[in-house]
Amino acid sequence: QVQLVESGGGLVQFGGSLRLSCAASEGIFRVKPMGWYRQAPGKERELVASISSVAARTNYADSVKGRFTISRDNAKNTVYLQMNSLKPEDTAVYYCNDASRDWRSIAYWGPGTQVTVSS
Repeated sequence: QVQLVESGGGLVQFGGSLRLSCAASEGIFRVKPMGWYRQAPGKERELVASISSVAARTNYADSVKGRFTISRDNAKNTVYLQMNSLKPEDTAVYYCNDASRDWRSIAYWGPGTQVTVSS
């Protein structure tokens, strides 16, 4: 059964930090690149960070480069997103999922975790 459970979101002030976690079922996690996506109100979902299956390669959207760091622990089927220097425009619901294909083709999503950055 597909399972994705995101956690770690919350309300933080401008410039603050949060660390998100995502526990994934092995079926999704194993040998797949994983990514963190976000969706702000009225906007399309976007991929902000991805990491290869053995954590050798990471990629970031320009909007978060230098501020966010993605990592994974394959032994725990968990992927993390360390977010520093947060800005109000980072406010969104954050989701993790398979990063090997277009998000529009992904049928299952976890509940996500809300991140709100106040100015």
